[in-house]
Amino acid sequence: MSHDQASYLELLARGAAVEAYDRPVLLARASGAGPETLAGLDQAKQLALRVRAELEGRRRREAELSALFETAHDLSGLRDLDAVLRAIVQRARSLLGTEVAYLSLNDPAAGDTYMRVTEGSVSARFQQLRLGMGEGLGGLVAQTARPYVTESYFEDERFQHTRAIDSGVRDEGLVAILGVPLMLGSQVIGVLFAADRRARVFEREQVALLGSFAAHAAVAIDTANLLAETRTALAELERANEIIRDHSAVIERASDVHDRLTELVLHGGGVHDVADAVSEVLDGTVAFADPDAPAIAALQLDGTDGHAIRHGDDWVVAVSAGGELLGALVLHGHPDLDPVDRRTLERAAMVTSLLLLARRSAGEAEQRVRGELLDDLLDAPGRDPRLLRERASRLKADLDAPHVILAARIDAHPAADSAERATADRQRLASAAAHLAATRHGLAAARDGGAVLLLPLGPGDSAADLARQTARHLGGTLREPVTVGASAPVQAPVATPGAIAAAYDEARRCVEALRLLRRSGEGAAAEDLGFLGLLLAGTRDIEGFVRRTLGPVADYDERRGTDLVRTLDAYFASGMSPARTKDELHVHVNTVAQRLERIGRLLGDDWHSPARALELQLALRLHAISAVVR
Repeated sequence: MSHDQASYLELLARGAAVEAYDRPVLLARASGAGPETLAGLDQAKQLALRVRAELEGRRRREAELSALFETAHDLSGLRDLDAVLRAIVQRARSLLGTEVAYLSLNDPAAGDTYMRVTEGSVSARFQQLRLGMGEGLGGLVAQTARPYVTESYFEDERFQHTRAIDSGVRDEGLVAILGVPLMLGSQVIGVLFAADRRARVFEREQVALLGSFAAHAAVAIDTANLLAETRTALAELERANEIIRDHSAVIERASDVHDRLTELVLHGGGVHDVADAVSEVLDGTVAFADPDAPAIAALQLDGTDGHAIRHGDDWVVAVSAGGELLGALVLHGHPDLDPVDRRTLERAAMVTSLLLLARRSAGEAEQRVRGELLDDLLDAPGRDPRLLRERASRLKADLDAPHVILAARIDAHPAADSAERATADRQRLASAAAHLAATRHGLAAARDGGAVLLLPLGPGDSAADLARQTARHLGGTLREPVTVGASAPVQAPVATPGAIAAAYDEARRCVEALRLLRRSGEGAAAEDLGFLGLLLAGTRDIEGFVRRTLGPVADYDERRGTDLVRTLDAYFASGMSPARTKDELHVHVNTVAQRLERIGRLLGDDWHSPARALELQLALRLHAISAVVR
């Protein structure tokens, strides 16, 4: 081997450029070497170039294999899909030696394709490009599922040019573009691109290399989707397990409360014992509320429903029996109540109603005794007061204190089954009245299609106050309008048993008056009904009627020495004419006007109304008669 031929080995060893392989031939020709020598050098040059090309190809394939290995390694430890796809695009750009590489994915929901990853791009418009399916070079790749390459994009007519695509490609300055499909089975899910800003021919090896990267990208996307589905399934499974655990805990609590409620019933527990037991199980505060409590009355609970309803942050369930509202259980501090806990609260309401019914049954005997005593007071006034007092004492009733007789009625229903309904209403009314009498240390009995109560008169209360309270209580309990009429107070029923029957007649007349006046559902005494009450009252309390009607004016005259009562009498006698009134009184008309204004302030603005005027005239006549009698 000559020195000149050995120089090619040296060039191969240091990886010299292709141009350097011409230097040995040029030097030999310059030194006057013969044709045989020059031919040997040219043969050695060609052989060296082939060896160089082979070595260069091996190095390139080694780099490609290394890049593919690194990509596969990234996929094996896939954590971030975006990072893996970005690495694939970066390596494709580096190995193919292009200025730009990018990857687009199809969006089935939107019906188009969008840029997912770009490398080397400088145009914001290009990076945000969204293309319709089938448009541009990428659309051709997606349609045929085969790689496509163009040396000059804008001169290639094989694919559909659109303004949006051409604007983005022109903005980026791309000329030569290679695109290969991303395949999942037979489905194209996107395209991997390599592009230059100058005309260029992509070799088959480069097309194959980009296809290998596209296969890795498709695997990465599929793996990421599977991982996402797995994570979603695991999350759903965890939620299902949490629901099962929660339901198991709720069922255990429900079983616990069932056992505790059963034990309470068997051992004669009370309503508040039930509330305490449910409070512990439901981790809240449960309280029993009477049916006439303002908050419960406002809800207008249906006594036949039995389902818990939400009221603000509380849960309320009716405690009822036979359509009668006995009260309600109220759960505080537990706004989010699951169906099982709600059922537990409803079951507790059922147990509460059973306990209340049991307590009511135990008290029925006592109620019958109370009714029998009241019947004796009404029907047999000649009984020994000492025996009546002893019977009342056993019932914790003090018949030596002032009492009021109250008559209660429920209006009849116009339904087809009105007879049956009326009978049921009378029974419910009698039961509610007996319960009220027991709590107020009074007496009650069913009578004349309604109920009669003998209740003690509290300090500061009037018969009218007691009638209104009783109407509200019974109406709230029965969820029906109950009309209540009251008698005048009976000071000592046991000492004057004969007064009870007369007081009951007065109370009944008051009830009938309320119904005639279309005031059903209200409570009132004779004193509330003006002169009508005077006619109804068995005692004919004339002085009381005059005092209630004319008292403010008479009191003013007595304090000030004025003559307003006489002026009012003259005013009515003169046909309510101020001019004729001043002639009757022999005063100036302005004086009459001033006196009438004063009377209006004392009696109220409605004293001219026909009803008030009639009552005032009647009171004036009675006042004059009583003055003559005295």
